[in-house]
Amino acid sequence: MKAEVLLYVDEALGSYGFPDGHPWGPDRQNAFWAEASKQKLDKSSVVCASRAASAAEIGRFHGEDHVLRVQQLSDRGYGSIDAGDTPAFPGVYEASSHVVGAALDGLQRIMAGEALRTFQPIGGLHHAARDRAAGFCVFNDCGVVIDTLRAQYGIRRVAYVDIDVHHGDGLYYPYESDPDLIYADIHEDGRFLYPGTGADSERGTGGGAGLKLNIPMQPGATDAQFMKAWERVETHLRQHKPEFIVFQAGADSIAGDPLAHLQYTPKAHAHAAQRLCVLANELCSGRIMGFGGGGYNRNNLALGWCGVLDAFIRGSEK
Repeated sequence: MKAEVLLYVDEALGSYGFPDGHPWGPDRQNAFWAEASKQKLDKSSVVCASRAASAAEIGRFHGEDHVLRVQQLSDRGYGSIDAGDTPAFPGVYEASSHVVGAALDGLQRIMAGEALRTFQPIGGLHHAARDRAAGFCVFNDCGVVIDTLRAQYGIRRVAYVDIDVHHGDGLYYPYESDPDLIYADIHEDGRFLYPGTGADSERGTGGGAGLKLNIPMQPGATDAQFMKAWERVETHLRQHKPEFIVFQAGADSIAGDPLAHLQYTPKAHAHAAQRLCVLANELCSGRIMGFGGGGYNRNNLALGWCGVLDAFIRGSEK
């Protein structure tokens, strides 16, 4: 088993960005890459290119009508893919398919024993629902990974862990009653922030009751509050014993993000990543995939994601 971290960075992934001053612009990957190169993290990971996912692969999570609509809007090159936050641009379907394809390539390599961990800075599109885009997210790459683990690899008990400032509603609600999807999400309280969901009372329904953990944080919460909340995440994962971990490491929870109000430092993201490597080694044969998620202050996302990547490279080292 090789220990290298696979890092997915290329031009196609960088093109997943919206024009005309949109908060999720096409410069986000370059901001991360400049810092990763400065820290020489690119030398300690295996840099991989993405591939385009097929419509059938995207369709493991998404409905056919949604996939077709994105294709049509991409060809037209304008319009809104959702209620207004996520604009179409020429090639948005191709860019989105590469985000999913990068995730599936990383998953295949982990399952083939080529690596224990992958990091996909342009990924973690956790607002996209099965039938629609939402919140800058066209296709839900994490959802495709979860459904592929089940359909193709026979792994059902998956943990989804999310520290993006926004609640991962596109993962919570499709699996709300799922008896095998272990969910843990630390986010800014939905009373103050999009998408307005993720109350601590949302703990799953039916067969999924008790498997879901939502921890809303008050505006202004710092690393100290995060570390206390994080202890609950570790307890939750150990209690329910996943076979695979999917980690969404949105950097918009770091102080200074223009769209949110939490006050973490990049140390929170590095701590979460390092501890998840420990848990993955204990519970999942080391298998974990990390996704960049949100983040709209370029310096923050560069430092936050590099903290995650460095922790993945170091593995379970203290």
